[in-house]
Amino acid sequence: MTSFSRQRFMAYLKKESKQILRDPSTMLIAFVLPLLMIFIFGYGVSLDANKIRIGIVMEEMGNEARNLANAFLATPYFDAQTSNDSTSFEEEMTLGRLRAIVTIPQNFSQNLLEEKPSPIQVILDGSEPNTAKFALNYATGVVNNWMAQRAIETKNPSQTTLVNPEPRVWFNAELKSRDVLLPGSIAIIMSLIGTLLTALVVAREWERGTMESIMATPLRVREMLLAKLVPYFLLGLGSMTLCVTISILLFGVPFRGSFFVLFLSTAVFLLASLGQGLLISSTTRNQFVSSQISIMLGFLPAFVLSGFVFEINSMPAPIRALTYIFPPRYFVTILQSTFLSGTLWELILPNLFAMLLIALFFFSVTTYKTTKRLDS
Repeated sequence: MTSFSRQRFMAYLKKESKQILRDPSTMLIAFVLPLLMIFIFGYGVSLDANKIRIGIVMEEMGNEARNLANAFLATPYFDAQTSNDSTSFEEEMTLGRLRAIVTIPQNFSQNLLEEKPSPIQVILDGSEPNTAKFALNYATGVVNNWMAQRAIETKNPSQTTLVNPEPRVWFNAELKSRDVLLPGSIAIIMSLIGTLLTALVVAREWERGTMESIMATPLRVREMLLAKLVPYFLLGLGSMTLCVTISILLFGVPFRGSFFVLFLSTAVFLLASLGQGLLISSTTRNQFVSSQISIMLGFLPAFVLSGFVFEINSMPAPIRALTYIFPPRYFVTILQSTFLSGTLWELILPNLFAMLLIALFFFSVTTYKTTKRLDS
């Protein structure tokens, strides 16, 4: 008889819940660790790339305008594309595919020939303050170098002051690092505690010798794994709620999206993280080894390869490819969009789907591995 038994499941779930309440280390990981990390990221961390993707809007096609556009296309600091319509570029930047839009206005060439001021507009994606500052500095450098070269060619040094970039910042107008760090740090915290909470579960059973007793019961593998998962899943949601509340109320981080999307994406991400922890725990059978592996696979990829701190598009191609196998890459994108941009389903749905696939993979492998251990 291999059918799922609600009675067996509820009995084991009750046992797991009591064990959590009696274990101080679980509460420390679920609530004290997130509080500590959110305060560190909120008060102690501040971020003041190359190949930054930008769009160049050509509102006129005069010689001077084309020359300036070519200067942006030639610099190694930008991955630029041109268009005479800003609408598509604005949509691309809203989805995080562009980091800046440079607009060369009408009458630009004529104004330069008449030695009139000809400002250009630079719209920046403030959801990545570090990259936005780089983009503005690079754009200013491109314009200054181009004007200096033009002044030499025309033998008129006074023209170097005619063109000035006028920045406009979207999503994070004040370029506050905290407004980006705290949403991103929630992904780091959820990844770490989600993996840690379950990485010790099955290993603890083996170390304490209680796994043999569990194997002697009619409890099925799916029932056992689900009973172990549910309490930690609820703890993870509680931890996320705590972090979001502190971020919004204490640190004043704006929230422009939907709380439904926030909880949905967190639930899917927790499934992936908890599944990873269960797989580690089932494989190692040792709490110390499980904790070390969970830190390496939970914290380091989330911090380095998620786009939280380091721009993914500036990474080498093999490293960029590696980021796709880690759930934090997708969760950071959803969090930053939900907090700063709003609910963008065309951005959220692909990332949700990717996290769900990773979660299904972890649980499938864990079920297979655990079945072998119980049958052996």
